[in-house]
Amino acid sequence: MSANVIISQNPLIQGYGLPLFAEIKPEQIVPAFNQLLGELDQQLATLEANVQPTWTGLVEPLEKLTERLSWSWGVVNHLMGVKNSPELREAHENVQPQVVQFINKLGQSQPIYNAFKALRANETWATLDSAQQRIVEAAIRDAQLAGVGLKGEAKERFNAIQMELAELCTKFSNHILDATKVFSITLTTKEETDGLPNSLLSLASQAARAAGAENATPENGPWRITLDFPSYSPFMQHSTRRDLREKLYKAYITRASTGDLDNNPLIERILELRQELANLLGFKNFAELSLASKMAPNVKAVEALLEELRRSSYDAAIKDLEELKAFAATKGAAESQDLKHWDISFWAERQREEKFAFTAEELRPYFPLPQVLDGLFGLVKRLFGVTVTPADGQAPVWHEDVRYFQIADETGSPIAYFYLDPYSRPAEKRGGAWMDVCINRATITENGVTNIRLPVTYLVCNQTPPVDGKPSLMTFYEVETLFHEFGHGLHHMLTKVNYAGAAGINNVEWDAVELPSQFMENWCYERPTLFGMAKHYKTGEALPEHYYQKLLAARNYMSGSGMLRQVHFSIVDLELHHRYRVGSDETPADVRHRIAKTTTVLAPLPEDSFLCVFGHIFEGGYAAGYYSYKWAEVLSADAFAAFEEAGLEDEEAIKATGRRYRNTVLALGGSKHPMEVFKTFRGREPSTVALLRHNGLASAGVSSAE
Repeated sequence: MSANVIISQNPLIQGYGLPLFAEIKPEQIVPAFNQLLGELDQQLATLEANVQPTWTGLVEPLEKLTERLSWSWGVVNHLMGVKNSPELREAHENVQPQVVQFINKLGQSQPIYNAFKALRANETWATLDSAQQRIVEAAIRDAQLAGVGLKGEAKERFNAIQMELAELCTKFSNHILDATKVFSITLTTKEETDGLPNSLLSLASQAARAAGAENATPENGPWRITLDFPSYSPFMQHSTRRDLREKLYKAYITRASTGDLDNNPLIERILELRQELANLLGFKNFAELSLASKMAPNVKAVEALLEELRRSSYDAAIKDLEELKAFAATKGAAESQDLKHWDISFWAERQREEKFAFTAEELRPYFPLPQVLDGLFGLVKRLFGVTVTPADGQAPVWHEDVRYFQIADETGSPIAYFYLDPYSRPAEKRGGAWMDVCINRATITENGVTNIRLPVTYLVCNQTPPVDGKPSLMTFYEVETLFHEFGHGLHHMLTKVNYAGAAGINNVEWDAVELPSQFMENWCYERPTLFGMAKHYKTGEALPEHYYQKLLAARNYMSGSGMLRQVHFSIVDLELHHRYRVGSDETPADVRHRIAKTTTVLAPLPEDSFLCVFGHIFEGGYAAGYYSYKWAEVLSADAFAAFEEAGLEDEEAIKATGRRYRNTVLALGGSKHPMEVFKTFRGREPSTVALLRHNGLASAGVSSAE
């Protein structure tokens, strides 16, 4: 009897409300999921046997079932990101296959799929509102993409491909990790470290000690430089030793392309399997399959956007390179007329320092976290009429630095809550910044009483923690990152949709989900917002005007090159998943070099094996979807332009536009197609004009690299 008592007290089985973080332990994960998946299996069987093609007989019970799983699995995944440990990893690894298996089983359930189709064909269909209809449509589409319509051999083949692809993607990723670790350069003389910043010398001597040089110091070396980005990138930017930059660059661009760690055969196999998968599901190619669940209507529309951005950025990128050569010439650089790939970062950094004459470090004292939060919360009150207040102590947290906040509407009623985990903890927290769902907004009926369950979100950043009695002092990039993640959070928290399946970010197409986050970044450069938060943490003095002007100027530094680079990756990704076929007279690398002729201004070296480390499309979720970054940026720039057109100095106009944005982009969530949502806000379809203008590319003519 006692074992059951213990299990029923397992905090991971709770399934609703705020997780009891203080009570959750890794050893509870396996028993919790054994019990949970057993119960869900039975519930699924019962639902399949008794399913009715109605909202209450199908969607509601199915949502209850999936929410139990996503609640528990969500808590485990959240802890994997913020409180990682060997014990947690092992438990996660242990239960992940069973979770994936259950999700596949659910996705391929014939009775549930048939019930969704019957619901859509039923005369009651017209009585459902747009959010309900979108939830049903998405369920039918997702089941089809999960192979529900396949029978016998085709279904077995489909599942086998999914398994093989999962293995190949993991292998691809491990090869990159291992190939990155294999190579290093050890510097032993001061002369070899010329130009390197102190932060890199510290990192490099630490790497040397870890590799066995016990007495390595930042002052006297030896210094070990690796292909790991925090080591590689500053070395390429600052080392005056051109020969060493060349050596490192060539090692970097040939990672995972030879020997036991060669990713080339994996790339061919992944592309071949994706093509077969698409054919099994009735698509001509994988790009069409990928776009079936995105905002972009078809491959042609994506190609048209990418071509427009390519033409607008190509000449600007050529000009960037010419200016860089001219700058290097003024410094007497022998290589100035023939800059190579390993010279670009170095000279761009020298030019940036001279042109804008400030470093990221100089701005930190003006951006202490508490003040930045005040500025951010002031902005959302101004734009959307909502008030953010601390609610620390009202929710269990996973670390003492985590804060909890409430958002209230104009009447003072709470409408949402969020956790903020701001500081870096390298030992247990993954890098980067992200937003994740803790609780979805939904109508909940219990014991005959109906209430709205309020949304809760996790916002996670990785900035410098408070040191020696100083607050956390942020770089401007960290400020932008916080605004970005808060934009995702607002999308989740200010939703007015009362069905979990379409509330907030749920059921929002992949290439539209970055709209609210990228939109918020624009406000960091808006004068009232910036000066409202940028004050010296000791003296309270406002950020000097010359810094503001430099920030504005630096925003578009080499933006043509930056834009062209993203376009290059996007077109390569699309071409490989759309027209390319394994076994044709081109290799994937040939395809990339062919496309580079019109999408780069410095052609890649013949040995450049970038595809072998293009993890986004070969291990992550961006296959035939890398364009999404630019697609969403068009939307977010155009949305911000609505405020510019209303007049950023006109407080009333800003307020009115802010309320309209809140009631469309933020409120409608996944209840309508993103194009409809955008048109409701903007009164028209999106245009690239604002994006090009914000990037300083508006006047760019048609490029010459046709």
